[in-house]
Amino acid sequence: MWARCIVEELVRASVTRFFLAPGSRSTPLVLALADHPDTITVMHYDERGAAFAALGYARMEGKAAGWITTSGTALANGYPAVVEASVDHVPLLLLTADRPPELQATGANQTIDQVKIFGSYPRWFVDLPAPSEEVPLQHVLSTVDQAVYRANGDIPGPVHVNLMFRKPLGPEPEGRSFQSYLNPLRSWMRTDEPWTRYHPQERTSTQSSIDHLAELVAGAEKGLIIASRMPCSANTAAVIDLARHLHWPLLPDIGSQLQLCAAGHPDPRILSFDHLLADEQFVEDVRPDVVLHFGAAPVSKRLLEATAVWQPAAYVLVHPAPDRIDPARVVTDRVQGGFGPVAKSLIERVPGSEGKASYHDMWQEADGLAEPAIESMLEESGQLSEPATARLLAAHVPDGWPLVIGNSMPVRDADRFSRRAEGRLPVIVNRGASGIDGLIATAAGAAAASETPSVLLLGDLAALHDLNSLQLLRQFPVIVVVLNNDGGGIFHFLPIAHQSDQFEPYFGTPHGRSFESAAQMFELPYTRAGTPDDFTAVFQQAIVTRSSSIIEVETGRKENVQLHERLLGRVRQALQQQPDS
Repeated sequence: MWARCIVEELVRASVTRFFLAPGSRSTPLVLALADHPDTITVMHYDERGAAFAALGYARMEGKAAGWITTSGTALANGYPAVVEASVDHVPLLLLTADRPPELQATGANQTIDQVKIFGSYPRWFVDLPAPSEEVPLQHVLSTVDQAVYRANGDIPGPVHVNLMFRKPLGPEPEGRSFQSYLNPLRSWMRTDEPWTRYHPQERTSTQSSIDHLAELVAGAEKGLIIASRMPCSANTAAVIDLARHLHWPLLPDIGSQLQLCAAGHPDPRILSFDHLLADEQFVEDVRPDVVLHFGAAPVSKRLLEATAVWQPAAYVLVHPAPDRIDPARVVTDRVQGGFGPVAKSLIERVPGSEGKASYHDMWQEADGLAEPAIESMLEESGQLSEPATARLLAAHVPDGWPLVIGNSMPVRDADRFSRRAEGRLPVIVNRGASGIDGLIATAAGAAAASETPSVLLLGDLAALHDLNSLQLLRQFPVIVVVLNNDGGGIFHFLPIAHQSDQFEPYFGTPHGRSFESAAQMFELPYTRAGTPDDFTAVFQQAIVTRSSSIIEVETGRKENVQLHERLLGRVRQALQQQPDS
């Protein structure tokens, strides 16, 4: 009875997709979901993978999915996804089954303390008692409505609803009547509306804060816009419009939704900014006095270091959440508001700045030298390197397909080398906590929310970490591109790489594995690409089939470091050709 009312109220609150792992204590919820005509369920035997799939779905769809587990350590497996959802403001509804009070702290099987097990990460926690006619059903329904509202609210994130159930866990015995218990819900049962309708407050920045911001922008001599991680559903086009209106250079992070899209004309973006900022003299030459930053912390370490060097008179960070997003400790003004509304307000209040074009031109001239240098270097090598793979992938993914990028080196290479002149790719990066866990499942969840397959670029250790989730690829089409450099390639860029005795076993962590056997185990098509032409042909064939597959690219860790160094050297040489302004 309770479980059926809970599921019905979830559907009325627009939660219809559920990611489940098998278990006994969650039986009432599972049966209620299976019987409801408007729910879509995804079964996965790994709770961690199911949680990350729900996360990927929410990133793409912009609203919460339900994650359902049995009691005990089952829900503890969702902790990494809960952390990521919390830190990066992704809605997630955690519905965890629990044992009743009389079994708590008795040594009963599969019984742990589940109360606030996820600590401070959920936006809200509630511990519902075991079903009882002593508890009005109105309380259950209004609890569900509050949970959905808090998950999808102004500051979205995970919400944990802990649900106790007593045996028997199956359907109610025949002949039992609940008529008197249901009487208070008669009006609810005659409609398809939730018990409590929440009307979210429209969040806008105050008039005074926008006026102050407009004054800062209007008075800038050297204004710069940084765009970093923003949701797929965010109105990011207005940020490009603002940069074009002000004639300010725009540095777009791979997660900003602004790097892999058509920007219109004139294009204010500086796509090779990470390479440019490796040059100390260039960093000094382009020191801005005002920075407008839309989004979370950027991927580029060089950009963060440059902002710390610049210490601009005004550094304005815009984000809908109230979090302190300031790892370089440079923010002077923090505006809590939507990206699009703030950008549009500035366009309305600040005149265009065509007369202050020299600063923008300095960035564009440098970018015009760096881009051909990077392109020619990658072409001359003729190798299917990690940077080349990221570049080819971004150029060939069909418009609108979700591109999921793994952490460590793949997201950095995508940030530095991905280019796209037409269309738009929604980009998903789990950069809230930047873990390598759950990436295959995240891509599967993104595909579940999309009418298209998704594409996943990740490293070998991240792929090994989430092999279980390859099972999900039999339900949802994902083209997986694995960069296999036999270990942790990113550590070769750190000083520890020079400690030869300790480096390989503890940081390089070679595994000596190919992913062909994994593909066979999960009955997925597999190809190993050896050249840029091979990769392009194989990837385009996977696009045509629109089905899951694994494409493996084998690279060398040391060779990858050397290539990155040569690319930086080529950009420095190009900058030396730039005439003095």
